Amino acid sequence: MTTTLTREYDTTTPSEAETRVAKESSRQLATSLRGARGFRLEIEGNKKGESVVIPVTAVKLLLGVLAEMAQGNAVTLLPVHAELTTQQAADLLNVSRPHLVKLLDDGLIPSHKVGTHRRVRCQDVLDYKARIDADRLKALDELAAQAQELNMGY
Repeated sequence: MTTTLTREYDTTTPSEAETRVAKESSRQLATSLRGARGFRLEIEGNKKGESVVIPVTAVKLLLGVLAEMAQGNAVTLLPVHAELTTQQAADLLNVSRPHLVKLLDDGLIPSHKVGTHRRVRCQDVLDYKARIDADRLKALDELAAQAQELNMGY
């Protein structure tokens, strides 16, 4: 199943109060996460004693969201099977849209057309990002090894 992003996903920068709450709740969750196999969280609302069971993987994701919010960063959740516009894909890679289009034209990231517009699978963008990150680390390791061989003091 493919989801096309027809609307912007909700991205808002947290307020100072939300940042403080996120900082405290992420600290508490991180402490509780150690060795946990599942979570039962109490819901603060109209019904007393209402709770919900949440899988550990979802709690880890929530912990990441809270950690980012605690630093004042906006966060957007996006399914990896979603299809992105070229602008959304460029934003995800932190590159310009024209640069992304060149990557698509060069076949470095697969894409397809919907009418006259290109679409890029989120997973393909993430795979490309993982490849270039690995290439960068390899190049840095090679430079460090050369510096060691040449006694450059690094």
